[in-house]
Order: sequence, then C-alpha cells, then structure tokens
Amino acid sequence: MTSGLFTDLYELTMAHSYFRRGLDNPATFAYFVRAPVPNRRFLLFAGLDPLLEALQNLRFTEEDLCFLASLGLFSRDFLDHLEKFRFSGEVWAMEEGEICFPGEPLLLLTAPRIEAQLVETLVLNLLNYETLVATKAARILLAAGPEAVVVDFSPRRDHGREAALHAARASFLAGFHGTSNTLAGKLYGIPVVGTMAHSYVMSFPDELSAFRAFAEDHPNPVLLIDTYDPIQGARNAAKVAGELAAKGKKIAAVRLDSGDLVSLSQEVRRILDDAGFPEIKIFVSGDLDEYRIQEFRRRGGIAWGYGVGTRLGVSWDLPALGGVYKLVEDEKGPRMKTSPGKISIPGKCQVWREEGFRDLVALDEEGGEGRPLLRRVMAQGERLIPPLDLAARREEVRQTLFRLPPGLRDLSPEENPSYPVAYSPGLRSLVDTGR
Repeated sequence: MTSGLFTDLYELTMAHSYFRRGLDNPATFAYFVRAPVPNRRFLLFAGLDPLLEALQNLRFTEEDLCFLASLGLFSRDFLDHLEKFRFSGEVWAMEEGEICFPGEPLLLLTAPRIEAQLVETLVLNLLNYETLVATKAARILLAAGPEAVVVDFSPRRDHGREAALHAARASFLAGFHGTSNTLAGKLYGIPVVGTMAHSYVMSFPDELSAFRAFAEDHPNPVLLIDTYDPIQGARNAAKVAGELAAKGKKIAAVRLDSGDLVSLSQEVRRILDDAGFPEIKIFVSGDLDEYRIQEFRRRGGIAWGYGVGTRLGVSWDLPALGGVYKLVEDEKGPRMKTSPGKISIPGKCQVWREEGFRDLVALDEEGGEGRPLLRRVMAQGERLIPPLDLAARREEVRQTLFRLPPGLRDLSPEENPSYPVAYSPGLRSLVDTGR
C-alpha cells in the first residue's frame, strides 16, 4: 500500500496532464457513500488508520519509475517529479468506529491537485472495504446480542490475503471478540481463536480417540462434534469431559458446524446437561450472518458463541460499498458533479450530530449545533493523531451499537432505507443551483 503505483492508470495520466499545464493548486476531495445502500440503515466508518499510515509513507521507488517509463506515456520531467513525491496534504475525517450514513462526507482531503488525484484509488480501496466489513460485522453483533461471543472465521473465503487482514481488523473494531487469523492477531493485537477441523477427527481411528488426544494436548479445548453424528459426538464429548474432570481439567465448549443447528443445539444442550456438564458451552458456525443468526435465535437455538466466515468477509448480501471520492472545492470555489443519479456534495463541509443520531451537513462557514464529526487528523502530510487503540475503541463501539435507536438496530431487509441526514440552507442552495 505504500507504492505510488497502487493507483488506477488514469490517475497518473490525469496527473501528467495537470503537471504539464500547471494545474496543481490545492484541491479538496470528499469521500462519501451515495444513498441509498440496500438493507443498511447505518454504516460503521473504518479504515482510517491504515489509510493515514499509507499516505504518510507513499513513495515511487526506482523500480516503480522504471515501470512507468516503460509504458511510454509520461515525460521525463514528470517522472522526476514523481521521484520526489511525498503526500503533503491535510485530512479531516470521522473517527473510526463512528456510526455514519450515506449522503454525508466521511473524509475530506485537501492537497495539491496532483497529490489529491493520485491517492484516490488508495482512499477508496481502504475505506470502502473496511467500512463494508465493519458495517456487516456490526449487524451480525446486533443479531447475536450483547452476551454472545462472535469470532471472525473469514480468511479462507476472503478475496486475498490482505483482505483477510482488513476483515479481521474491521470486524474487531466493530465489536467481534477475536479472529482465527493468526497474522491479524500479531499485527493488530486481536485475540486469536481456534478449535479443530473435521480432518483432525478423521485422522484418528474414531471420534472418541480424536477427542481424547486433542483434550490431552490442549487446555480448555473446543471439540468439533459433527464430523459423523452430532448427537453421538455430544455423547463422546461428555464422556471425555468426565474423564478430564477426574484429572482436574475440563472442556470449554463443543462446536456445531452443519445440519439443523437449532434442533441440534437443543439436543446437545440436553445431553451435556444430563451428563452433569452445564458449563460446557455450545459454539455454532457454518455460513452464518445476521439473518441466519436472527432466525436461529428466533427458533430457540442455543449458543454461547458464533463463528462467522464467508458471509462476513465478502459481505454476502452487499458485496461492495459504493463509496466515492469527488472534487468538492478548488481555487475556483465549490465544485459539484451534476450528472443524473450521481450528484456530489459541493464545498468543504462539517457534519454536525444532534441527539438521537440526527445529522446536519453544513458548509464550514455556516457552523451547526451538536457534535462535529469531522476532525483534522493529518496536516502537511503528517498524522496528528496517534495510532488507534483498537481494543479500547472496540469497547466504545460495542456500547454504542447496543444503544442505537430501534429504527437503526432493525435488521429487516429494506431496498431503499432513509437516513437521518439533512443539508443546511447554504449547502442546499449550492446543490439546488448546481454550483
């Protein structure tokens, strides 16, 4: 992410033309998500910390410049200019983990036009994906409830290794309890969680032998009980739990990954309780998301925790977030795109939040009431805020999520949700007049 080549080619061809024509005055671009976003009543802003780190370290290496020269598209003096490239701009943004809405600026970036143009792809890549996954994770947490443990199981289905790291980070920020991704645990300080695979059980003469071996080799094991017959698996887990109890050890949980999770969880709970092990928890997984967890709970399923993979990392029901990065102001004043269905928000704005998640987008000179959401996080290419304390911010985000108004917590599908966002008179006048 620190290579200047991580950009769409047209950013470079535009920058080349700007350079040749002396168009490098400061320009302000805004990142926002167009409304509506199907089945999303709010978004959870994420990806800012990785973006600030990338902006601060963005460079064109000698190898990068040689590659650009080989394309035959750029003049030598422009390549010399890129050799000295350093991001020198200013960034205002919402705090990571902030509840936000389509139709309002989430980030404003002001820099010489060439710099601001070249970082567009980077901004969109990081903010769109992490915000997408963080929002999905937030919805999954709301479905699971505040007492449930929820873990990211997504890396094997995510679209690439780097995506898996960002998915683990974004879901933890949203309030997940851990990840199966060991590298993400190292990089971000996220608790790492693991159970066992069906292949482990199949590697032993029988299920009981596998359970005994795993319990002997790992403290507080979680046993996967559905390789063969989940009901017999539960009985075998209870047998091993009895053997461990005599040694002063215990099984932490059993995991169900297939079948009718509702009826199986109920029967497994009965078996474990009857065997004298009510403390052994039930952990469920298997193509879960907010809708399936909600249905599981509605039908009386019993679970202490959930492992959520595929449908989290690829945001199954909304696989892409339509965040955009548009020019909103330059030396000529506010600028606005007016094409049908793709109108942009003109001018440098602030977002003011009143009680009850009512947001007002106002031009800087207008001011507003309530809490300003955009804060200056970078100036002259240097970040002004310390690296995010992910664990501490996670706790704040969880508390906010479970205190959301009922209308925002609602997970029922809605093709065109409305959002509590209003425009100030000055901004409305700019939008209405198109300039």
